[in-house]
Amino acid sequence: MKSYKLPFSLLFLLLLAFSHIGFSQQLPQQDSSAADVAGTWMIYTHGDDGKTGTHTVQIVQNGNTLTGHFKGPYQSGGIEGTMNIRHIVFRTKTRNVLTFRGMVDGNTMEGNFGVRGHHGTWQGRRAD
Repeated sequence: MKSYKLPFSLLFLLLLAFSHIGFSQQLPQQDSSAADVAGTWMIYTHGDDGKTGTHTVQIVQNGNTLTGHFKGPYQSGGIEGTMNIRHIVFRTKTRNVLTFRGMVDGNTMEGNFGVRGHHGTWQGRRAD
């Protein structure tokens, strides 16, 4: 098997050329800022068992982290969750934990929720 030796200067120029190509072909930056969901929201749920509910959620947002308070017809407590651009996920800190997942569009949001093996859909509207 033949061994090829490149002069050091040629090897250096090849490495420099390839590194320049790599740096000049970076992917465009995406806007990774999370939607603003801070405030009071009215949440309307429709469960797979046909039951509907109206809940109030006060959301405090710190970047992508959500905290706040949940008040429903039968329980109330804190919430914790996250925002990823327009995708929201939050859980109640209540006796029966509700998990909400959905998409935010300005002053509205909607998605799916789950509680103790039951699921349903929900819609939210900013109250303030």
